[in-house]
Amino acid sequence: MQIDILQKDLTRAPAELLVLLVSLGGSKLTGDAALVDAALDGALSRSMLEDGFEAKAGHHLVLPTMGKLKARKIAVVGLGERKRSTPDQMRRIGGCLVKIAQQAKVESLACRLPSDLSPRESKTFAQALAEGLFLSVYRFHTYHGTQRKKDTSHRELKSVVLCEPRAAVAKQLKDSVSMARIMGEATNYARDLVNLAPSDMTPSRMAEEARKLASSSVKIATLDVAKMEALGMRAALAVARGSRHEAVGIHLSYEPRGAKKRVAVVGKAVTFDSGGLSLKPADKMMTMKLDMAGAAAVLGLFKALSEMKIPVEVHGIFLAVENMPGGDAYRPGDVVTAMDGTTIEVLNTDAEGRVTLADALTYAKTFEPDMLIDLATLTGACIVALGEDVAGIMSNDHRLTRRLLSASEEAGEPLWELPMYEPYAELVRSKIADLKNIGGGAGGGAITAAFFLKPFVGSTPWAHLDIAGPSYTERETRPDQPYGGSGYGVRLLLRFLQRL
Repeated sequence: MQIDILQKDLTRAPAELLVLLVSLGGSKLTGDAALVDAALDGALSRSMLEDGFEAKAGHHLVLPTMGKLKARKIAVVGLGERKRSTPDQMRRIGGCLVKIAQQAKVESLACRLPSDLSPRESKTFAQALAEGLFLSVYRFHTYHGTQRKKDTSHRELKSVVLCEPRAAVAKQLKDSVSMARIMGEATNYARDLVNLAPSDMTPSRMAEEARKLASSSVKIATLDVAKMEALGMRAALAVARGSRHEAVGIHLSYEPRGAKKRVAVVGKAVTFDSGGLSLKPADKMMTMKLDMAGAAAVLGLFKALSEMKIPVEVHGIFLAVENMPGGDAYRPGDVVTAMDGTTIEVLNTDAEGRVTLADALTYAKTFEPDMLIDLATLTGACIVALGEDVAGIMSNDHRLTRRLLSASEEAGEPLWELPMYEPYAELVRSKIADLKNIGGGAGGGAITAAFFLKPFVGSTPWAHLDIAGPSYTERETRPDQPYGGSGYGVRLLLRFLQRL
C-alpha cells in the first residue's frame, strides 16, 4: 500500500473514496464536511440525519457522490470526543478505514486529519493513522490455493492520500508516514513468521530468516549444536532432544557508531510446542506454532533497526528448538545443567520455554548489556491473569519497567506490571537441584516463571515480557489486528529504543 502526502484540499484529492473524519459534539458540519455537503446539495447532512449518524469512534456512513465530486463515494467516519482523542484511537481509525474501503469496493481513498491539531499533534496522529493502515492491510496468503488468489470480487486498499495544505506540516507528515511504514512492515514480517506452518517454520528456518537480515549494519553469529555444547547450553539442548530438528542459536548484533547504550533482547523460540512427554491436550496444541513469537519479534526488530538508524547498540538472541515427545526426549524427573552451571529439575516438559531461556539469558549477559529484555509466550497463567490482549511485565528494575510501559502505550501494545513478590521465589526452589521448572499448584504461575528466570540475569537491569496472550489472536477485536500472529512487541521495542 502507498501512502502519499499532498498539499491539496481534500475535495480535489485523486481517490475513489473521500473520507471525512468528524468528532462528536458539533451541531453542524464544518470544514471539509461542509464543503462536501454543499457540493452534494445537502445530501450528506440529510443522510446523516436520516440514519441517526453519531460520530462515535469508528462509526461510519458511506454514500455515492453521483458524479458531483472527483471521488465516487464519500465516507463520514466518527472520531469520538475530540478532547479524548489518543494516538491509539487514531491507529484504530486507520484500521477502520481499511475495512470501510473493502466494504465500499475501492482501492484508493483520501482523508485529512482534524484541522485543529497542532503541528506536533498532526505528526503524532499521522504516524498512528498510517500505522493502523499498514497493519490492517496485512493478509497472510501463503497457503491459499490459486482459485482464492485469483478471486477478483475482493478488492484491497492500495493507495491512500493524506491531505495537508500547510507546507511545513506536510513535510513532517511525510517523515511520520515513513516511520509508520518501517514499523508496520517490521510488524507484518514478524506476523508472517508466526503464521507459517510449524512444518515450515523449523529451527533451521528461523536461522535462515535471521541470515536474510544480515547486512553492513547487522551482523549474525550462528550457534550449531556443537557450539551450544561447547558453551554448556545443556538446558536448551535437552528441550530439543525429542525432535529430529536440531537446535540452533542466533545472535544478531547492531552496533552503530557512537552508541551510548547497549541493550540485549532475547526471544523465546520454540517453533512448535507439543508439550513433550508432558503432552498437551489436542485443542491446546492447535496454535502452538505461535511459541516462537518472542523470537519473531526480535527478527522484526532487526528488520527495522538499521533503516530507523536508532543510535543504540542492540543484541538480539534466541535459541530455536522444537519440543517433541521423541524417543530421546527429556523426561519429567530429569536434571539438566544450564550454561552458568545452575541445575534444573524438570518436573514438566511443557514448561520448556523457561528452560531454553535460562541458556539464552546467560549467553546474553556475557555481552554486558546495560539492560536486558526478554519476550516469551511463556505461561497460560498470564492469560488467566490479564486476558488475551495484555502482556505482563515483571522486572528487577523500576526505571526500565516505566520506560517499557510508556513505550507500550505509545505503540498501542498493552502491557501490565505484575509484582515480583519475593516469597514466590521459594516456589521454584528444588529439593534435589538448584531450581525446578514449575512452581507447583499455588497459583501465580506467570510470576513464578519470572522468578525462575531471574537468577540467570544476575544484577543486570532486566524485564521479562510474558506475551502469551497478545502474540496471537483468533477473535479479531481490533481492526488493525487480523487473525493470527500479531507481531506483538516489535513496535513497543522500537519506541523504547528510540527514547533511550
